[in-house]
Amino acid sequence: MAARYTAVLFDLLTALLDSGSLWDVVARDEGAGRRWQMAYLRRVYAVGRYRPYQELVAEAARDQDLDPALADQLVARWDELRPWPEAEAVLTELADSVPLGVVTNCSNELGLRAAELVGVPFDVVVTAERAGAYKPRPEPYHYALEELAVAPEAVLFVAGSPNDLIGAGALGIPVWWHNRVHLDRGAAPAPIAEHDTLSPLTAAVLG
Repeated sequence: MAARYTAVLFDLLTALLDSGSLWDVVARDEGAGRRWQMAYLRRVYAVGRYRPYQELVAEAARDQDLDPALADQLVARWDELRPWPEAEAVLTELADSVPLGVVTNCSNELGLRAAELVGVPFDVVVTAERAGAYKPRPEPYHYALEELAVAPEAVLFVAGSPNDLIGAGALGIPVWWHNRVHLDRGAAPAPIAEHDTLSPLTAAVLG
């Protein structure tokens, strides 16, 4: 079956994995975990050039009056991350027709560990550490495009948050938003499609 795109790239920690639940477990409180994660996201999107992921997670804990040692606990329990229920089946079907990759805001070690948890091999795994910058800066997306040797308009990016709508969209990459937890898009540009499940992605890519 001829695909509509030459390759598909994914945000990893939101579009494919339920990372929020792990932050809740480590913080021992759902509200505190979500606030801690949101504080981290504010820091990571503002920092631009790569700084060690674990440092930013610890600083975000301090922002929320939490113990910065929770960052070490999050990393220690990293392999407890779980993919969304339909992720493996959807990506397995796509992998028969197109190369798949991830572009993720974390360290090389954690990015590779998290990618393995999806249950599907990826052709490209680009982390913020490898690219030297955090999304939504252009470097991580550029890095993935170069490794796949594809043009931006030929790739579909599956976003997990509005920041990927901004970052990938700015490079001319079509963006399909897996808005699992119903985030507000805010001032980000509109995606080509928005769903709270990955299941419709197969039709979007394969027709």
